[in-house]
Amino acid sequence: MGEPDPSAGVRELQDRGRAAYRRRIWADAYAALSAADDDEPLPPDDLDLLARSAYLIGKDAVGNDLAARTYREWIGHEEPARAARCAAWLAISLLLHGEVAASNGWRTRAKRLVEDDDLDCPARGYLDVLTAMERLESEPAESLAAARNATACGERFGDPDLVGFGQLCQADALIRQGEITAAKHCLDEAMVSVTADEVSPLAAGILYCGVIIACHDIFDLSRAQEWTAALSRWCEEQPDLVPYRGNCQIHRAEIMRLRGAWSDAFDELHEACERLAGNPTAGAAYYELAELHRLRGQVAQAEQAYRQACRWIPDPQPGLALLRLTQGNVDAAAAAIRRAVDEADGDIARSRLLGAAVEIMVAAKDVTAARQAAEELRAIAARVGEPWLRAMSETADGATLLAEGDGRAALPILRQAWSSWQSLAAPYEAARVRVLMAQACQQCDDPESAEMELDAAVWVFEQLGAASDAAGARALSGAEGRDSGLTARELEVLRLVAGGLTNRAIAAELILSEKTIHRHVSNIFTKLDVSSRAAATAYAYENDVV
Repeated sequence: MGEPDPSAGVRELQDRGRAAYRRRIWADAYAALSAADDDEPLPPDDLDLLARSAYLIGKDAVGNDLAARTYREWIGHEEPARAARCAAWLAISLLLHGEVAASNGWRTRAKRLVEDDDLDCPARGYLDVLTAMERLESEPAESLAAARNATACGERFGDPDLVGFGQLCQADALIRQGEITAAKHCLDEAMVSVTADEVSPLAAGILYCGVIIACHDIFDLSRAQEWTAALSRWCEEQPDLVPYRGNCQIHRAEIMRLRGAWSDAFDELHEACERLAGNPTAGAAYYELAELHRLRGQVAQAEQAYRQACRWIPDPQPGLALLRLTQGNVDAAAAAIRRAVDEADGDIARSRLLGAAVEIMVAAKDVTAARQAAEELRAIAARVGEPWLRAMSETADGATLLAEGDGRAALPILRQAWSSWQSLAAPYEAARVRVLMAQACQQCDDPESAEMELDAAVWVFEQLGAASDAAGARALSGAEGRDSGLTARELEVLRLVAGGLTNRAIAAELILSEKTIHRHVSNIFTKLDVSSRAAATAYAYENDVV
């Protein structure tokens, strides 16, 4: 009877790990390959699978260490091309996680191997991907050239991951240059390799997220929704997959917010914030959460979420400026949005700010600045050609005409904007346009039509839970504070006074200073011709303000 082969158990674990990897059972693959590696160091191919499995179950630090070991193994096996590819892949992964210095170190290693041995290999293409990513914002033309080189290299060597990355980088660079139609072709082509299951799981997750972000950048919500649904299905097919679930939840939540499913969006975002704790992507989750709180009039929660987003997003605009507007701090809102617009470069970046700029400049009574922002937004919308951007532009044009006192000219434009938002299934934006239509009707001495528009808007706001918008619309309708001359903010303060809150408590609720609240209360007393909080409370109940 022969001696047992000690390597047999290791080989069995390796076979089990490879089989689990092929079946996309990442936790099993990681467990089996780790056990095999503990008994006997894995060869580089299996070590690569172990590193990828670690990433896919959320063990990023372990994955980085294993990838570094894989690199060293390839060096030891005198395989510089494979070592260079490994180093370049690791550089891309680290860069996507915000670890710039570490990424640069691995990029230098890959570059040195390629140049010292004059290698013509896929690693050259991955280095081009890094160049494309690095120069995207500052030199989009050079970024595009590098991305095209990466795609060509991937095609030459039959590396579908590289081809997909190259196409995504091409799309990003084309977007920055305003070539939206060409960018869409690249995005669609990148996703063909994903849906055809040609790329590796790690590459698939990166491509899904990158394409969805690009679709949001160009306001192509139909594509974004399609690929978000596909990403959701892809994640569900791999129960122990960790890295992309949080990203998927952010994308789903944004679509839900735009479609008016705010409660569902909240659920997604709370989970995403927990799942992404410590990850740079958490900034996007907190920003989206802040937007929902702002829209619901939950000022304190919105402020906190924007501050958390600031840990990863240097300037969370236009949301933060719009929050200042909600708080009644028009000067701060105007200063923030002016600075943000001044700093923004390119159609896409500026278009994300211009709609808010119009709203804030109108509130600041700077109609000239509002008109300039509306005209720029209209020009961008014409170049980009996306329905969402056109609806934003129509709304901005109508709001500006209204601010200029030309309600009659504003009405047909606003009706078109309302129709555009309706066709996009965007109830909140459509309701806000109805408020503008009501104001235009008031300018045209048609109070009955104005009242009907406001009633319809209030109904939608109440369904959504948009408390501040509902209060503002009621104030315009005269259903609350009729003939009182109270502003929307003063009505909000009056409700809290009627609720028995002190000035200090109201200041805490609205994130304002006690001095500001004292001024609001004084204005309320003057406008209502009352001299006490009790009398103001009585007015509130008599006029259905509470």
